[in-house]
Amino acid sequence: MGMTMVEKIIAAHTDYDTVKPGQIVNARVDMVLGNDVTAPVAIKEFEKIGIDRVFDKDRIALVPDHFTPNKDIKSAEHAKMVREFAWKYNITYYFEIGQMGIEHCLLPEKGLALPGEIIVGADSHTCSYGALNALATGVGSTDIAAAMATGRLWFRVPETIKFVYSGKLNPWVGGKDLILYTIGDIGVDGALYKAMEFTGEVIENLSMDGRMTMSNMAIEAGGKCGLIACDEKTREYLKDRAVRDYTPYNSDPDAEYAQVIEYDVSKIEPQVAFPHLPENTRPVSEAGHIKVDQAVIGSCTNGRIEDLRIAARILKGKKVHRDVRCIIIPGTQAIYKQAVQEGLAEIFIDAGAVVSTPTCGPCLGGHMGILAKGERAISTTNRNFVGRMGHPESEVYLASPAVAAAYAIKGYIAHPEEVL
Repeated sequence: MGMTMVEKIIAAHTDYDTVKPGQIVNARVDMVLGNDVTAPVAIKEFEKIGIDRVFDKDRIALVPDHFTPNKDIKSAEHAKMVREFAWKYNITYYFEIGQMGIEHCLLPEKGLALPGEIIVGADSHTCSYGALNALATGVGSTDIAAAMATGRLWFRVPETIKFVYSGKLNPWVGGKDLILYTIGDIGVDGALYKAMEFTGEVIENLSMDGRMTMSNMAIEAGGKCGLIACDEKTREYLKDRAVRDYTPYNSDPDAEYAQVIEYDVSKIEPQVAFPHLPENTRPVSEAGHIKVDQAVIGSCTNGRIEDLRIAARILKGKKVHRDVRCIIIPGTQAIYKQAVQEGLAEIFIDAGAVVSTPTCGPCLGGHMGILAKGERAISTTNRNFVGRMGHPESEVYLASPAVAAAYAIKGYIAHPEEVL
C-alpha cells in the first residue's frame, strides 16, 4: 500500500521507511515559528531547559505581528522579550517593524516554507504552508520551546481526507469561497486531526495566493494540515525565494484515504460565513441585506497582493458607505509596497478606506478595528467566534475580498456584481 503526502513527509523526517495513521513518531523539524503572543511563553520554557544555544539559528523564525506596532505596555513587553531572545541567540530570521509582516504571509514570501518540510509554529494558522506542500501545523508554546532546543517533536501520523475540486469556477469565486464551502459542508470538526489534501483541476489552476487561503483555513475544519501537491506553479513561486534545497512529496496512486470528497465548483457561488462559526456558511444570494458597520480586508487568510487587487477592482471609482469603516491590511511590507506601486493604495484611500501597516490587528480582537457592542463586521479573516473581533455581543461575517469590498460600498451583504 502506498502513502499519502503527509505520511511520506513524516517518514522522511524519521528513521522509518514507512509510517501509517495512528503511529507515534519522533520527527525532525525544518522550521520553528513564534510570534509576539506565543513566543514569550516558549522563551520562558526554553530558558528553564538550561541550555545555552538553540538547535539551529537558521531554522527558527520570530515574527512579532499580532499586537505590533505595540498597542500597549503589555504588548511592548512581549515584543521586547522576543527581540532580546533573538539577539541573545543570534536568530537569523527575526522580523520586526519595517521588515515584518503577518507571519503566514511573510514566511512563504521569504522562501522559509518549502515543499516536503515539517514546519511547526505556535499559531494555529501555520497550516497555511501546506499550500507549498509542507507539513505545517500549529503546536503549543511548550512544544515550540522543545523544538527550539532539540529540533525534534513527536507527532501522531494523521489520516488523510482527499478533497477533489472539479468544474469551472463562477465569477468572483476563489480560494476563500472554496474553503468556506468545504467547511460549511463537513463542519468545524469534519477533519479533526486529519490531513486535508486539496486536489483536482480547480486546485491545479488556482493561484498560489488562492491555495494559501485554502490551506490557511484547514484548521477551521479541525485539520492537522492542508496539503497541496508541488507543481510547476509552486516551483515558479519558489524559484527566486527558496533559502534551502527542498524535496516535494506527492501521494501514491494507491495511497489509502480515510475519505474522498468531491465537489463540482460550478455549483458554488461566493460564500458568507455567518456568526458564530466558520461552518455557518450561506451563498451570498441567500445572505439577505444585513447591515454592517465595518469591513476588514487583509489577514493571513486574505492579505496577499491578489486579494488587494480584487478589492481594488470593486472599490475603484466608488465610495465606502458612510456608515461603514473599511480597513485594508496588506500582509507584508513587500505587499504594501507593491500595492502602492500598482496604485491600489490610492484607490483604497480615494474610496474612503484606511490602509494599515501589516499586522494581525483586528483578526484576533487585538487592535486596529475592534468592534463595539452590537456592531457587525464583514471580514476576510478566518474566524468569527463570539467576541473574536471585540465585544462579545458583536458579530463577524467571513467572506472573500470581493464580497467584503461590495459590503463596504453597499453597507450590507451584497454580491460583487451588484456594485459593478
